[in-house]
Amino acid sequence: MSSSVRSVSGDGTGARPPGSAPRWEQLFADLEAQLAAGRADQARWDVAELTRAERARVTLADRLRAATGMRLRIVTAGGEPLEGVVTEAAAHWVLLDLGAGRRAVVPTRAVRTVEGLGARVAPPAGRVESALGLGHVLRALARDRVLVSVRTDVGVHAGRLDRVGADHLDLTLEMPAGRGLSVPFDALLAVVSR
Repeated sequence: MSSSVRSVSGDGTGARPPGSAPRWEQLFADLEAQLAAGRADQARWDVAELTRAERARVTLADRLRAATGMRLRIVTAGGEPLEGVVTEAAAHWVLLDLGAGRRAVVPTRAVRTVEGLGARVAPPAGRVESALGLGHVLRALARDRVLVSVRTDVGVHAGRLDRVGADHLDLTLEMPAGRGLSVPFDALLAVVSR
C-alpha cells in the first residue's frame, strides 16, 4: 500500500515560495501578538487598580507626617488660616512653627483645607507614634507653663494651660485674670503659643 502526501503549498512541488510562511504560523503569530497585548493591558489595569487601592488607604495624617519640614497653610473649621513649617505630626495632630518663636498645635479633625501639601506619604505610624495623642502634646505645653491662645469653635481664649485630661484641657484665663475654663478636645481648632 502506498500513500501519497499532498503538498501544503499548493504548487505540487511541496516547496514554499521564498519569504512566505505557512498560514498557520501567521495565525499563531497573530494570536501570540494579541495575547501579549492583552497581557500588557491587564498589567496596566492591575497597576492602576493597585494604585487606586493603595491611595484609598492613605489618611491626611499620613500625608501631614510626610510633610515634616514643609511650609503649609492650614485652614481650620473656624476659617482662620495658620501658616508655618511642619515640625512634627502624629495621627491626631500637627505641630506648625509659625515663626518668631510661636507654634500651633492643630487637631487633624479640625483641619478643613491644606495648601502646599506634597504627594508624599509617610509609612504607617509605629506603635509609639500612634500612642502620641493630642493630650500628649498639650501636656508638654502645660508642663512648660506656656502662654497660649486656645482657638475653639466659639472663640479664642488666652491664658496658661493648667491641666490636660483624657479629653479636655483646663486653661487659666488672662482676662478675667485667674478664672478657669475647661475646653473639650472636640471643640479645639488650634492651640497657639504666644
